[in-house]
Amino acid sequence: MKFDVLTLFPEMFEVLNQSIIGKAREKNLITINLVNIRDFSKDKHKKVDDTPYGGGAGMVMKADVVYDAYQSVQDQKAKVIYMSPQGKKLNQSKVEELAKQEHLIILCGHYEGIDQRVIDKIVDEEISIGDYVLTGGELPAMVLIDSVARYQEGVIAKESIEEESFSNRPIRISTIYKARSF
Repeated sequence: MKFDVLTLFPEMFEVLNQSIIGKAREKNLITINLVNIRDFSKDKHKKVDDTPYGGGAGMVMKADVVYDAYQSVQDQKAKVIYMSPQGKKLNQSKVEELAKQEHLIILCGHYEGIDQRVIDKIVDEEISIGDYVLTGGELPAMVLIDSVARYQEGVIAKESIEEESFSNRPIRISTIYKARSF
């Protein structure tokens, strides 16, 4: 599976070189391509924010810069996801649905979000990881990548996935507590 992540802060994703996801990347079971949106700014200062089209408080990421970053990885088969507190809440069934995709393009917002015109043009779905607001979409993108990547063949043993707490097979709580000594 391929993940393209459009972000202002690609350095935040270093953590995905660790643990299970890092090993999956080393084995080429998944690909994570980080695209710095700022690289597509035509401004000499690499400015990426502006006042919202139509007014409103705060600043939003400029439509042209985000769109140009998207164009650099555009694929007709890819599903484009915008990490947004207004999106549909991520749950296990959504994770399993997304795991069937070959290519996800994940858009990480900042400031007050992204100019709505570009969202309307390129985004297939908005996803939230909970009912709270974060400073940007990078942490939610990492959560999405971690949860979806686990379902790619070879990343985790199939038996482990089938016996998890959110899988269709119920796990017996007594089995968990027998392994612990209190």
